[in-house]
Amino acid sequence: MRISKPVLIIGAGPVGVTVASELKRYGVPVRIIDQAPQRTDKSKALVLWSRTLELLDRGGGAAPFVDVGLKAGAFNFTAGDGVVGRVSMAGVQSPYPFGLMLPQSETERLLEERLSHLDVAIERRTGLVEFKSGPSGIEALLRHGDGREQTASADWLIGCDGAHSTVRHGLGASFTGETLESDWMLADVHLKGYPVPTNETSIYWHRDGILVAFPISPGRYRVVADLPTSGGEHPATPTLEQVQAVIDRRGPRGLVAFDPVWLSGFRIDSRKVSSYRWGRVSLAGDAAHVHSPAGGQGMNTGMQDTFNLAWKLALVVQGTCGEHLLDSYSPERSKVGEEVLKTTHHLTTIGTLRNPVAQTVRNLVSHVMLGLAPVQHAMADRVTEVSIGYSESPLNGPSLSGVGPKPGERIKPVAGEVPVGSGSTPCFALFAERTVATADLLRRYEALLDPVIRPPLRKDGIWLARPDGYAACSASDPEIIGRYLDGVIGNASSISGP
Repeated sequence: MRISKPVLIIGAGPVGVTVASELKRYGVPVRIIDQAPQRTDKSKALVLWSRTLELLDRGGGAAPFVDVGLKAGAFNFTAGDGVVGRVSMAGVQSPYPFGLMLPQSETERLLEERLSHLDVAIERRTGLVEFKSGPSGIEALLRHGDGREQTASADWLIGCDGAHSTVRHGLGASFTGETLESDWMLADVHLKGYPVPTNETSIYWHRDGILVAFPISPGRYRVVADLPTSGGEHPATPTLEQVQAVIDRRGPRGLVAFDPVWLSGFRIDSRKVSSYRWGRVSLAGDAAHVHSPAGGQGMNTGMQDTFNLAWKLALVVQGTCGEHLLDSYSPERSKVGEEVLKTTHHLTTIGTLRNPVAQTVRNLVSHVMLGLAPVQHAMADRVTEVSIGYSESPLNGPSLSGVGPKPGERIKPVAGEVPVGSGSTPCFALFAERTVATADLLRRYEALLDPVIRPPLRKDGIWLARPDGYAACSASDPEIIGRYLDGVIGNASSISGP
């Protein structure tokens, strides 16, 4: 194992702490810094989706999060006095068929506890000034809260430092996109009066715009609405009276907001870098992509960036695989980022239509479409992120014809079973009958394969799952699996096969 200098992680929000935890549980030394004196005390990103909870299960379990969160099981769409439709997550094929409503402050607390149990402390009041990246590593200039500067060496650098990322600026990476013209208000408040569902998200389409109420905890909600453009450099923070006025105008009668926890105004940026990896430097989370909060995809997408990156980087750092393995990070996650930008922009556009004719058409079409079970299931799978996959990944190997899951598709985890990718080593997993040939695969690739062979997904087939639970390849011949693993290690020019 050729581990030397630590991986330097800039930013200790949910994305940075996730990648630090993943790398450390794989035995990779890390150093994580953040300019902030303490973690956020705001609700900010509010939901952990099914796929994120599944991935958290691999590194300590999702139970601590589920135990303190609120399970939201559906979206309700209303226009005027009529119900447009309802999308339930009950049919999502996951151990977690819901959105877990949890203030970001709590998510960060639990992630920090996980990191602390791995004996890693976040260096607060410490920021990145500049860095140099070369073939042999990173030289970074850090500045501490007392003004003291320090030069730090690292083999790898990961920028998880948000939308104004110092790492991204240091790379000179373009952050291409736009800022939408409308202002928005956010109100973390308590509600009483009209019985808003306590475990479902309520979406109200009004001729003036959209109003959304997300449950946080009993009696407490996140209320979001678009507003006319103010023209100022920054949208103003709304007062409780202004929030109530919007609720009175767009929401159900008799709903009263009180005891505000957090009030804020914001604008929506929709931007993304062209590449997530620049040699020994990688970007993740808001440092790589920002978009509309519609659907609550932002934090989850960022955390899943790092779940993808961590196992690959660990295998490279440990010397099990060649650096070519990291070449898949940007194509896989950049494609996901593009889809998230498109989807959230589409949802925002639909919800903020101003033309009365367009609003009428939207309401009628949505009522019809949301009445169709396949549409409901597809929407639930998309928003919970269980439909995310890597169909065009350079890591996709050969596949059994006409039989799934295909390479790049998520292999559905089963409640109560040890998740693929658990433990202290990033291992691929075999789903196959235990035979002399499959046992021989375990012997030949012991550094890369989980020693436990799992039941086959289909008769007379062998499936290989990546450490993040996506299918890598499938075949009837164990030697095809072996050739794929040779390619992953770097003993072959390609991972593709017949």
